[in-house]
Amino acid sequence: MSEQALASADARDQAPRIEAVICDFGGVLTVPLYDAFKAYERISGIPLKDLGEAMAGAGAARGFNILEELETGRLTAQSFTEVVGQELSRRLGREVSMASFSEIYYENLFPNEAVLDYMRTLKAQGYRMAICTNNIREWQPLWRARVRADEIFDHVIDSGFVGTRKPERAIFDLTLGRLGVPPEAAVLVDDAEVNCVAAREYGLSAVHFRTTEQALAELDELLL
Repeated sequence: MSEQALASADARDQAPRIEAVICDFGGVLTVPLYDAFKAYERISGIPLKDLGEAMAGAGAARGFNILEELETGRLTAQSFTEVVGQELSRRLGREVSMASFSEIYYENLFPNEAVLDYMRTLKAQGYRMAICTNNIREWQPLWRARVRADEIFDHVIDSGFVGTRKPERAIFDLTLGRLGVPPEAAVLVDDAEVNCVAAREYGLSAVHFRTTEQALAELDELLL
């Protein structure tokens, strides 16, 4: 064995053992979020550019980041669809309703079966499993059913219920507290790089999910 290989093996032996895996929901346990947004664009006829600008405009008019408020439960899903619908109506010059947004979105956010199978295997091997997601309180029944969350994960930490969201430190405190492990014994898998950076600064390991093959290979390396 080469000196480099020996050094690598020695580093792995000295590193704290990973005991818990923390997964993001959208874009990790599912296909990319963009796919669901594109489906909404196709079905509703509302261009994604206009939808994004309407969300930003609705928040700016009220003095807050609309996604941050929505994903921490300070803004209800109904209020969100109402204010964004009003902003879209103003911008497009026609009456727009967002009432069907959540149903269309989640019907087209398909599970990533390869990742789910991998996570199911990790649970069977004894790893502690959690979902930590920035999400919307009222929509939890829609998304949990998509990935059969309760079959695999011991804990679900949903920003819409706990009032804090990634990349805030408080949501990592909550997640690790429920798992009962220190930061160095857990790894986060997330498709948002900013969340991975925050997790590493907190003391966790992190895998920035870009493709299924890449992410699972990196997890394999960490869990060896």
